[in-house]
Amino acid sequence: MRIRRTLGTAVLAAAAVLAAGTAAPARAAGPAVLTHTAPGGPDVAVGDVLTADLVAGGYATFYSSATGTSGIKCAASSFSATVTGNPAAPGVATERLNTQTFGSCTANVIGVTGVQSITVNNLPYTNAVSDAPGNPVSLDPTAAGPLQTTVVLRTVLGTITCVYRAAAGISGTTGNTGQTIGFGAQALPKVSGPSTCFPTGYFSATYGPVRDSSVAGSPHVYVN
Repeated sequence: MRIRRTLGTAVLAAAAVLAAGTAAPARAAGPAVLTHTAPGGPDVAVGDVLTADLVAGGYATFYSSATGTSGIKCAASSFSATVTGNPAAPGVATERLNTQTFGSCTANVIGVTGVQSITVNNLPYTNAVSDAPGNPVSLDPTAAGPLQTTVVLRTVLGTITCVYRAAAGISGTTGNTGQTIGFGAQALPKVSGPSTCFPTGYFSATYGPVRDSSVAGSPHVYVN
């Protein structure tokens, strides 16, 4: 009887080994929507801070029409955003836009002699980055208030203040070539200011490369 029990135990153990050997291997989790260093590279961690300046040779513009070139052009602009969500791809990553600045701005508007300042109000905003076809991006308001930009211009009659607002947010796209995020001719209607302020400001800018400044070496960020 003892021999039979021993043989039975051995057979069961052998069967267990065979089952383990033929079982399908566990699938490794895919990359997150945002990775750094390379596509499919290390996941960008929630809490990491992403930064970018304008692409080399690029401008941030606030023009008076979607297709024209009359308005304001800035040779310097940058942003800083904190990652608040980065699920496995496919999906939508979220960020909190903390700062966005503009500098070295000029204007070609009749009666305007210079640009004193451009200030983004009501920060932070929420930035949603999708890996759906076209890699769409949406920049949306939070409880702090609507998307709003205050432009102070110098004119022949003194300084004027123009306030522009996109209550429903604006949209853009990302690209892994150059690791960019861009916005094209996004409309911000004027909510206050004299007639010298054009009725709607159309904002365009492309930033890149986007970097994960929380990681040593500030590697580039990719969308998967």
